[in-house]
Amino acid sequence: MTILALIAFAANSVLCRLALGDGSIDWVSFTVIRLLSGALTLLLILKINGVLTKPRYPDAQVTGKNNQQSLIKQQQLMLKQHQSAGSWLGGVMLFVYAASFSNAYTLLDTATGALILFAAVQLTMILLAIIKGARLKLIEWLGVITAFVGFVYLVVPDINSPSMDGLLFMTISGIAWGVYTLKGKQTTQPLRDTCANFVRSIPLVLVLFLVSLGQLELSDKGVWLAIIAGSVTSAMGYSIWYVALNGLSATKAAVVQLSVPVIAAFGGVIFVAETLTSRLMIASIVVLTGMLMVVQGKSQSKK
Repeated sequence: MTILALIAFAANSVLCRLALGDGSIDWVSFTVIRLLSGALTLLLILKINGVLTKPRYPDAQVTGKNNQQSLIKQQQLMLKQHQSAGSWLGGVMLFVYAASFSNAYTLLDTATGALILFAAVQLTMILLAIIKGARLKLIEWLGVITAFVGFVYLVVPDINSPSMDGLLFMTISGIAWGVYTLKGKQTTQPLRDTCANFVRSIPLVLVLFLVSLGQLELSDKGVWLAIIAGSVTSAMGYSIWYVALNGLSATKAAVVQLSVPVIAAFGGVIFVAETLTSRLMIASIVVLTGMLMVVQGKSQSKK
């Protein structure tokens, strides 16, 4: 399950690049189709599992005051959970992540985008933890500095590689995904909450679509790639990841995600015919090493 989830994460980058790299679809249409198809897929999954069925009220034949009260409390709890699934913050962050992600991939190659995204996610989570009062150990500070050095090496001295606009959009995407991840960290119903967040992103999706009318560019290839990205590698990929998390510690979950940029890089070479540059390879090693130092520091502090 873990391997499938990591492949799905990397595939999001590859699919987005395949669709946007040759102009098969514009980034707005890709975002709209991806989120809408993801929402529909998750609703279908929940429907199949019977999660969206109406709560059943106590049967008239149930006897005993305690049994009736227990059933009533269960129904009230189910109804409350159904009504409070997800959050508007989660929906907004999901939309910001997806829109910035698509926009960035009109300017970045697959490997560079994935590296910036997942490094920004980790750094966001670290900074938010510091703001909340967490204290970093020396190895964690060294890891943060190492990762930052890797970013500097990636963009300097060749300021056009990667595109600074692409770097900005993908960083925003990573920040949004980091906030989204932290928001849902304590959820007891991740699949339901994810579905609710996808649904809550729809109003923003429609606004983006309406303000971009007349500038949309669509092709069969681009539409199908967006549907696959939304239904398979996003909706189903996130669902698989939640299953995998049941067998992973927080440290292992963080470490294995650092392999996504590497998988995406090879996917870009195989499917998008991209070239791995020495600068990107060195920057990847430095950034991922820094992230690994931070994760190891957190692991040691919990022992």
